[in-house]
Amino acid sequence: MAKSTKKDNVLVELKNVRKWFAVQSGLLERLLAGRTDHVRAVDGVSFKIKQGEVFGLAGESGSGKSTIGRLALRLEEPTEGQVLFDGADLSALSSEELRRERRRMQVIFQDPMAALNPRMSVGEALRHPLRIHFPDQSKEHRQMILDILARVGLTPPENYYDKYPHQISGGQRQRVVIARALITKPDLVLADEPIAMADVSVRAQLLALMNELKDEFNLTYLFITHDLATAKYICDRIGIMYLGKLVEVGDLKEVFTHPLHPYTQALLAAVPVPNPHDRRTEPMPEGEIPNAINPPSGCRFHPRCPVAREGHCDVESPKLRELRPGHMVACHYAEDYL
Repeated sequence: MAKSTKKDNVLVELKNVRKWFAVQSGLLERLLAGRTDHVRAVDGVSFKIKQGEVFGLAGESGSGKSTIGRLALRLEEPTEGQVLFDGADLSALSSEELRRERRRMQVIFQDPMAALNPRMSVGEALRHPLRIHFPDQSKEHRQMILDILARVGLTPPENYYDKYPHQISGGQRQRVVIARALITKPDLVLADEPIAMADVSVRAQLLALMNELKDEFNLTYLFITHDLATAKYICDRIGIMYLGKLVEVGDLKEVFTHPLHPYTQALLAAVPVPNPHDRRTEPMPEGEIPNAINPPSGCRFHPRCPVAREGHCDVESPKLRELRPGHMVACHYAEDYL
């Protein structure tokens, strides 16, 4: 498959994607209930990611962000809908075709200690994907590994090649995970909370590094985070997730400046600001995110929404619609915030 070269090309597209996980229960319980319950992790999500951009997904834990990331790389099979990668339906690819495409889709995991095999040295961990995707370049593998280690700031790279994960710091381990993701020269990188486990002192450095690598390698990021302050420094566009649904999406500056969904407004209100005189005064929504097995009827945010109206929000599910150029929102009363 030819590599996309134009920035306006759509690299990833989700079309009305659903992912429901069956709840594990006993046989007697299922017979008495007469049905199988499902966790509706992702429930009808559609969006596009253009070549060369950073598309962020934000929301509380349990909103479905990580599941979408796994669906985008076909690490999970969708229950319904389509996931297109560079125009190809991932579900229609054979095992061999998918294996070839894996080189172009890589992951930066949240916890580098869990992502790295403790029995593999750094050099072995980075050589593993090269053996799979570039077996004919085996004589060059060591130099390729040293080059990418140096590029992610692990210098001199020879000092890290034979070290094991427990022998280096958390920030260094995260750089190794980034290096492993980039060594196959991918087009799409799923960054799932990539700095959450790093010390506060090195988070800004890692974000700066990811931005530099994006430009240098012409990468496209699907950046998953619960922290809007982090998204502000790396994302071009952002989608806000709530209980398996996309409730708002648009250019980052537009969404941050003119949030149209009450949930987005609440998330932004929770972002700390350095000046105590500039603290936001909007009330935070009460309660916690509902159970995804039995989500609320109508708008899923209505039990916590400060502007929900009985007889409408609790009955009719709002559709995602464009209210400002490139800015879409799923709220019955979003016009009130225009």
